[in-house]
Amino acid sequence: MRFVTGPTDRVVVVGAGLGGLACALHLAAAGRQVTVIERESVPGGRAGRLSVDGYEFDTGPTVLTMPELIEEPLAAVGESLADWLELRPLDPAYRAYYPDGSTLDVRTDTVRMAAEISRVCGPREADGYLRFVDFARKLWLLERDHFIGRNLDTPLDLVNLNLLKLLGMGGFRRLQPKIASFFRDPRTQRVFSFQAMYAGLAPHDALAIYAVIAYLDSVAGVYYPKGGMHAVPRALAGAAEKHGVEFRYDTAVTQVDVSGGRATGVRTADGSRIPADVVVLNPDLPIAYRDLLPAAVPRRLRYSPSCVVLHVGSKHAYGKIAHHNIHFGAHWKRTFDEVIRDGMLMSDPSLLVTNPTHTEPSPAGQSYYVLAPAPNLVSGPMNWRGGLATRYADSLLRTLERRGYVGFRDGIEVMRIVTPEDWAAQGMAAGTPFAAAHTFGQTGPFRPSNLHPVFPNVVFTGSGTQPGVGVPMVLISGKLAASRITGVLR
Repeated sequence: MRFVTGPTDRVVVVGAGLGGLACALHLAAAGRQVTVIERESVPGGRAGRLSVDGYEFDTGPTVLTMPELIEEPLAAVGESLADWLELRPLDPAYRAYYPDGSTLDVRTDTVRMAAEISRVCGPREADGYLRFVDFARKLWLLERDHFIGRNLDTPLDLVNLNLLKLLGMGGFRRLQPKIASFFRDPRTQRVFSFQAMYAGLAPHDALAIYAVIAYLDSVAGVYYPKGGMHAVPRALAGAAEKHGVEFRYDTAVTQVDVSGGRATGVRTADGSRIPADVVVLNPDLPIAYRDLLPAAVPRRLRYSPSCVVLHVGSKHAYGKIAHHNIHFGAHWKRTFDEVIRDGMLMSDPSLLVTNPTHTEPSPAGQSYYVLAPAPNLVSGPMNWRGGLATRYADSLLRTLERRGYVGFRDGIEVMRIVTPEDWAAQGMAAGTPFAAAHTFGQTGPFRPSNLHPVFPNVVFTGSGTQPGVGVPMVLISGKLAASRITGVLR
């Protein structure tokens, strides 16, 4: 494995996102002098917080799985997760709504979930679910220990007995037919494969290895941190600061200084220069290459779809919904084709509606996070600033009202619309918060490396590098980045 060469005592981490914070904690545990520089006034990066007229909204991820991956960087400095975060398991993890009017509660207790599937889809489907759980759990353990949780420099790093096991399990088949080998009902097929969109692909294009996302979402458990998802970076930053990490907020880095083929520090917008033996970059990887380094991104990337998000503060509550709600449209493959292949808005939207005040009430009222997959700015360049954002938001509100949120528009007190143009303005390549898609050529050792190919002391962390997209993967990326610097393999 390649490591950072030369001195590594002083490390500057650019960006206080989840990957940068996890990296900082692991480095602090290894005795490094760490400075984190963040352009915003708070930590979090994409896991930020929006406050509007008493309403509070998480601006990034809303689904939290695998809390042990939060505990890992905390434990590295001797801290306990329970001392920093209060986590509540969600039951159900999701409530799925289908075009035929049926609903399915996704529960992480396998006995109860099998009973729920049997009730909605029949006992044969419940048997398929139990076989899927066994498959997905084995798949996660194999990938977590031998592929996701390792730095991979070349494809040869994959060639071992565990690769043969992965092949034998059908991990390199397509996801949709693999899911169909367990489930025959379109409803269960959808609820255990829609997560491929997070990886930037349709289920019929994604590899079966991405069934692990469904495992994390639907089997391992979904949690809600008291105070919202933004409480996670606040906790990590607080622990890091307690253990000697210096934070400089409201400070924008404008470039990485390079001399003699090595990074020597960073410069900030106020004209300061901060010296460093190693620089860790947490901004979106293509943007870090483009804006901070004297070399372009090494190759053209294929990006994941983007999304439109509505942050809604409302006086209306809906008693029949859960914390996380998935509303499937009537069409399935066509929806993915429209967004990913054709660069079009969904004609029959499938939506995620998160209602955090279902779990943590607020005196302001009900908060809703409505996410609609949308083309990124490369596959579907649209003039979001020309009135399209408002028109599409109106369309989504009408869709919600048709799907059971009666009077939703009338209850709105505040609303903020986030479009691909807004994601781009926040520093996300192609206007997507989901980074490079997880095609075969952008997975594992084929994904952009977390170690710069020219400058041996520049390291990357976050969703644009290994292992990839999602809160669990980003937290792992922080550990992998730190291991490049400390020389510790795991």
